[in-house]
Amino acid sequence: SCVHTENCFVPTSEIIAVEETELNKKQRNIGKWQKMAKPYAFTVYYVKKARNHRWRCSDVTFWCVDEQLCNQWIQALKELLEMQTSRPKQLLVYINPYGGKRQGKRIYEQKVAPLFSLASISTDVVITEHANHAKDNLFEVNINKYDGVVCVGGDGMFSEVMHGLIGRMQKDSGIDQNNPKAPLVQCNIRIGIIPAGSTDCICYSTVGISDPVTSALHIIVGDCQPLDVSSVHHNNTFLKYSVSLLGYGFYGDILKDSEKKRWMGPMRYDYSGFKTFLSHHYYEGTISFQPAKHTVGSPRDKDSCRTGCYICKKSEQQLSEQHKECGLKREEDEEEWKVIRGKFLAINAVNMSCACPRSPKGLSPAAHLADGSADLILVRKCSRFDFLRYLVRHTNQDDQFDFSFVDVYRVKSFQFTSKVSEDNESNVTDIGKKRFGQFCRDHPVCCCNIANSTWNCDGETLDSSAIEVRVHCQLMKLFARGIEENCKDEAAYSQSSIEQLL
Repeated sequence: SCVHTENCFVPTSEIIAVEETELNKKQRNIGKWQKMAKPYAFTVYYVKKARNHRWRCSDVTFWCVDEQLCNQWIQALKELLEMQTSRPKQLLVYINPYGGKRQGKRIYEQKVAPLFSLASISTDVVITEHANHAKDNLFEVNINKYDGVVCVGGDGMFSEVMHGLIGRMQKDSGIDQNNPKAPLVQCNIRIGIIPAGSTDCICYSTVGISDPVTSALHIIVGDCQPLDVSSVHHNNTFLKYSVSLLGYGFYGDILKDSEKKRWMGPMRYDYSGFKTFLSHHYYEGTISFQPAKHTVGSPRDKDSCRTGCYICKKSEQQLSEQHKECGLKREEDEEEWKVIRGKFLAINAVNMSCACPRSPKGLSPAAHLADGSADLILVRKCSRFDFLRYLVRHTNQDDQFDFSFVDVYRVKSFQFTSKVSEDNESNVTDIGKKRFGQFCRDHPVCCCNIANSTWNCDGETLDSSAIEVRVHCQLMKLFARGIEENCKDEAAYSQSSIEQLL
């Protein structure tokens, strides 16, 4: 019979591989096995859960004297693994060799490739040579032969792969991405993120940690987490897709300033953030939005999005029922739009909490990954001291929306027009505008009104200040399972564990 040293329960869904094991002489000389003619053994590689959502590959070896019994066990376990149909067998991998600390290739080869090989996953690897290489390549490859696309890099690399994959799906289905009202086709091919960038916000918000081995193991066991995607348009022209942050004002200005200081590395964000905070610019404009009436949750309900999220499932059901009842026509009904004019220091629309190690709760702690809505946060013009109080609350446990100058709404679409765009017909010439902007930049201490900010879309700048945004419910899927509740015993309650087979 098989024996093993530690008492551990492993769900079959978290077994990585089973292999026949040759026992060496040293191992055979241990205690019981000395009397045996020839012990037969096999090793089970499985997911071991550590603290802070970190996963590791662990293994346990089983011995017995009977060769046939040993083979039966190996066979039975391999059949169990074959039944895990959600697991990928063939992956397309894009590696950004330049992102972050330029460690992408090394991280993949040393930490990830051996695990894929152990799990018998075959891969086609493309090392990207220039911007949009992965995106362009996704329009050319035979996408149907893959069970998933993996990107090794940061949020920028993920964004590129996502644009390629969503774009390819729409092209194959004959859908015009430039039409802001077009219902987009869902992507059934999952994307895996191996974090190797300077910012890995999406990985952190969907897995709970930014760690290459953990992410590789989520891909191997075939996890699936649907994700809402927002489309951004300007004048019936498609600009970008966003999955985390769309920020105008404060976050747009930080990004624009930091782009000029790439030589500083990740430190540029701190420098630009401090500079932007001091300049304290506000922007005038009009924001109109459609409240997300289908969602079960609200931005201030303290219900965080977790693995198997009830709010996401229920909201998705309600949304599809709404579509069945009234089609898309009623959605465009004017009555549903709410309009707000004002002077804003920041306008942020987030599809997920945007949590990261510095801000463990994120910009909107109760935002959901897959409920078909975004949280729209409006920070009105206020004093520097008040704005600082608001920013500090992202790092502690206080309610960051509990300020008279902050409003938050759960929306399914919104439009923004800056006052400058509205006044374009007036006599103010472009030269005047430029001069006015220049004057403000030369005197950053004044609390003044620059004509326009830029939109920060998942870490990339958008040129248009006037945009139209629509949330597409669960447009794509990730190899992730959301953030798990911190429960050490959850694996122990699993119905299908090796322990029961023994």
